[in-house]
Amino acid sequence: MQIELKQILYVTTLLFAIIDIVGSIPVIINLNKQVGTINTNKTTVVSMCLMLGSLFAGEILLRLVGLDVSSFAIAGALVIFCVALEMILGLTIFKHDSVESVSIVPLAFPMIVGAGTMTTLISLKAECYLPNIIIGVLINIFIIYIVLKNTNRIGNLLGKTGILIMRKAFGLILLAIAIKVIRKNLGI
Repeated sequence: MQIELKQILYVTTLLFAIIDIVGSIPVIINLNKQVGTINTNKTTVVSMCLMLGSLFAGEILLRLVGLDVSSFAIAGALVIFCVALEMILGLTIFKHDSVESVSIVPLAFPMIVGAGTMTTLISLKAECYLPNIIIGVLINIFIIYIVLKNTNRIGNLLGKTGILIMRKAFGLILLAIAIKVIRKNLGI
């Protein structure tokens, strides 16, 4: 196991695109208006626990239900593909139920750490060294914390057009990554 900057960058970028914390700024601003203030610390810690839990226990859970990582990677790539379509085309494919505690549900789960993030973390174990994945997760947790603490400032700085452009650009990157993962796991 070795630390590789290229893998860390790949993991960090992939998770950043899937989590799409910047693209979620308008939703976070709206949640802030509805409930007052979101508990940034709680959201960040729960998100980190969910990500690391998926990374370490996800494969064990797969084995319990008789699935292999390659099949799960393809399924995850399809989820990523759908998330990318949502971002690029402005569609709503995934529905989120609202619950009282906004800091955990729907913000930490499923908005920050949803099916796409969990699937990606499990899939990454097949192509990257574990320390590189953990570093990528921690970098994203730090970014999530900074964005949550500064949501209103970032929203004002980027403006609606800036946020829309970033969302579309990351959607396109996600689409390409989903196709790459599918091709790799099908051997195409």
